[in-house]
Amino acid sequence: MNDYFVLRIYSNLGGPFVLSFTMSDKPILDTVGIVSLIAAFLQMFVAYIVAQVVGKKLLTVEKWVIVWFIYDAIVHFTLEAPFVYLSLVGSVDTSDSYIAMLWKEYGKADKRWLYSDPTIVSLELLTVGITGPLALLCVYAIVKRTYYRHFIQITICVCELYGGFMTFSPDWLIGSPNLDTTNPLYLWCYLIFFNGLWVVFPAALLYQSWMALKSSHPKHRTKKQK
Repeated sequence: MNDYFVLRIYSNLGGPFVLSFTMSDKPILDTVGIVSLIAAFLQMFVAYIVAQVVGKKLLTVEKWVIVWFIYDAIVHFTLEAPFVYLSLVGSVDTSDSYIAMLWKEYGKADKRWLYSDPTIVSLELLTVGITGPLALLCVYAIVKRTYYRHFIQITICVCELYGGFMTFSPDWLIGSPNLDTTNPLYLWCYLIFFNGLWVVFPAALLYQSWMALKSSHPKHRTKKQK
């Protein structure tokens, strides 16, 4: 039997956070988990290939930026849009579709995705309807070097960071009853790694936009010329 240390974070409204360590003997990975990970990394690979084609004249840094935005759009349209549909007509838990199978795997880590949690569905409606199209528009803006590129980029990043906060904060405040961290795969891969991507990249791109706006300000340009 394999044992794993598991970290849980509890909090009562108005009270302190309490850290609790437990042990688990659950298997780390099964067939559905392997298929889900392959699908996720295939999306990343497709984003990389598309970025090399549409951004072949861009600097290396900008190529990686559009890799992210293409991957962002792919996830929103191919995974989250079907989730929204399944949640509006029923729930992931009651569906037998292939996409539902992938979401059921993620639902092992966060069961709110199984039962059409209103907060999650509301955030995904905005993500699919607004952030996804904006990600594609930002790719166009970067490739064509349009004047509105950083406005779009900042908007996307703020939406992504807010969405991440609102995805987990409500559950944390009531003691994380829907999060299962007893399996290292669920904790470190599903919850931390994949959700962390939508924190690290938006934060880095916000900084990039900040620096771009700063360098374009007349006062900053004057200082550089001196």
